[in-house]
Amino acid sequence: MAEPARRRLVLASASPFRRRMLEAAGLSFEVAPADVDEAALKRDLLGSGSTPSTIAAALAAAKADAVSARLPDALVIGADQVLALGQDLFSKPVGTPAAREQLLRLRGKSHQLHTAACLATGGKAVWTHVEIATLTMRPFSDAFLADYLRVAGDRVCHTVGAYEIEGLGIQLFERIEGSLFTIIGLPLLPLLAELRARGVIDA
Repeated sequence: MAEPARRRLVLASASPFRRRMLEAAGLSFEVAPADVDEAALKRDLLGSGSTPSTIAAALAAAKADAVSARLPDALVIGADQVLALGQDLFSKPVGTPAAREQLLRLRGKSHQLHTAACLATGGKAVWTHVEIATLTMRPFSDAFLADYLRVAGDRVCHTVGAYEIEGLGIQLFERIEGSLFTIIGLPLLPLLAELRARGVIDA
């Protein structure tokens, strides 16, 4: 008897980091980036007093819902991440000067990454999970920062924190509390558990 077909799985993100995580975990999936005005949605949520975790969850759900509406037969993974330093929220820096300014603001302080994943089907979110990681940057020197930005190049603009923790960016930190997957951009273990519970991957 033939095995039943697996549910079609789609990642609603253009992030190479999230794609590599899912590929490394052995998942079979398609990539269909969502067309969502994240900046406008974030502004609306901030205006209503939403917390960083709520904003991350809402952004992840918006992406998953948008792609799921186009592909109603699929189970769609949406994800997003919000960096909070106290009451201030950060976005991906636009250019090296912006990355430098951001890293100077984070230097010697602890910030939080609120990372959300959402599953949607039929145009509606059916599961959402948020994890928080706390990262403390060391008081690195201006000379170190200049060298870091030179070596890292435009890669500092690919992530919300202007660093790749799995690469040279690890040298910016003195302490990290939380899952590495969460920091890279996806609460992977809870997501895998939910996919197993739904029979999308083997239990």
